[in-house]
Amino acid sequence: MVQNAHITLYGHSRSPFCHRVHLALEEAKADYTFYAVDIRDQPLMAWYAETINPVGKQIPAITYGPKGDPRNPAPESAAINESLVILEFLADVFPEAHLLPVDPILRARVRLFINTVESKLVEGFRQFFFAYTPGADAVLLSGFEAIQALLPPTGFAAGEWSLADIAAAPFTAWVYLMLEHDLGPFPAGEGLRLFELLKSPKFARLLAYIEEVQERPSFKRTFWGKDLTIEFWRADSRFQRQ
Repeated sequence: MVQNAHITLYGHSRSPFCHRVHLALEEAKADYTFYAVDIRDQPLMAWYAETINPVGKQIPAITYGPKGDPRNPAPESAAINESLVILEFLADVFPEAHLLPVDPILRARVRLFINTVESKLVEGFRQFFFAYTPGADAVLLSGFEAIQALLPPTGFAAGEWSLADIAAAPFTAWVYLMLEHDLGPFPAGEGLRLFELLKSPKFARLLAYIEEVQERPSFKRTFWGKDLTIEFWRADSRFQRQ
């Protein structure tokens, strides 16, 4: 398909929300430009909020319009934010990529899976790794259980690869990696305990799903590597134990 406009993705390689959009763009074989936005750079964020994302949300965002300078998008360019909204937009722009199934029942399944990812897994991710309090482990485990319960016996969330898997992939991969290396503000050893639970027979289907997702070529092209991920999070002040 010939694109009607150019896409610029504004984001950061260390954001799972941005990783979602990056995955979808790769799956769609889109013509796009990636423009790195560091949320710690206050002058850059001031420009970003004024020019790209005035509603006050952070990364990611995309512009869709004439190709040009990412710092000065054309006035007729459309700016779109919120990772899940962007995913739906890309599914509409690139129907041949089959990011959403044709069958309406499967489409509903995709959206229900995404809703569960957002309300259960992402919430558990936030509570356990970024706002840890006692009991956060139960929230994360509840997210594991909810996602696994929606998976078919084999394959991806709706059978074939779709937005459901794109929405989940960055979070399942990062949770797996951070638990394996006990990275987070939780008590030492707590991540390893949950990692062993994740590898237990109880979560065999979920673990097989996580491994299959990470074998997807688009995932391999967009994930910036285990060693770099570990190095980044070990240096992050939010992950330092008191």
